[in-house]
Amino acid sequence: MKTIGMIAGMSWESSLEYYRLVNEGVKAGLGGLHSAKCVLISVDFAEIEVLQREGRWDEATQAMIDVARQVQAGGADFLLICTNTMHKMAEEVQASIDIPLLHIADAAAEAIKARGLRKVGLLGTRFTMEENFYRGRLAEKYGLEVLIPTDADRAIVHRVIYEELVLGTIVPASKVEYQRIIESLINQGAEGIILGCTEIGLLIKDEDSRVPLFDTTRIHTLAAVEMALK
Repeated sequence: MKTIGMIAGMSWESSLEYYRLVNEGVKAGLGGLHSAKCVLISVDFAEIEVLQREGRWDEATQAMIDVARQVQAGGADFLLICTNTMHKMAEEVQASIDIPLLHIADAAAEAIKARGLRKVGLLGTRFTMEENFYRGRLAEKYGLEVLIPTDADRAIVHRVIYEELVLGTIVPASKVEYQRIIESLINQGAEGIILGCTEIGLLIKDEDSRVPLFDTTRIHTLAAVEMALK
């Protein structure tokens, strides 16, 4: 079994899910007392959030590179960045280490393609929804058409993530708003919805949408287990 490397803590609420899911996956695959071999380093999300909010992406990139090297030195065979947004610097991180980085958008795209879908909606932080590092990869590498909410709805999605979900707070009214936004994307032709923030799955479940949901936390961890057990 390969050792899974994880950069965690962004937020720790979703990192808990990562750790649980990779261990459940290994147990399901191997049975008995088996559990995942992991090297996990958790960052202080308050420090990272300031860099994001102030647009200090060079510093954020260096922070991810430093932690990735620590994870590699700890014995990891491959790396997960346990958040969608910080894949903004995935190429720089990959270039700085000798082990492969399992990209969360690649895992999501493979799951979408396996369902035969071509047009999907994307929910996430405003960085993930608006910038090219995520949508562009889905479009250029996988030929997917990606829809995003309106400006006003993107602000709602982003606010709920940073003011509620990363703190572990589940607000019923926010769930209703997310369901409305999902329905709007479906009405624009979305055949599925990417939950492109690792916390959204804490709020939105499969039964909350009439089209398939692609929970990137679950998809990323499933891909990691498959890679670990190859």
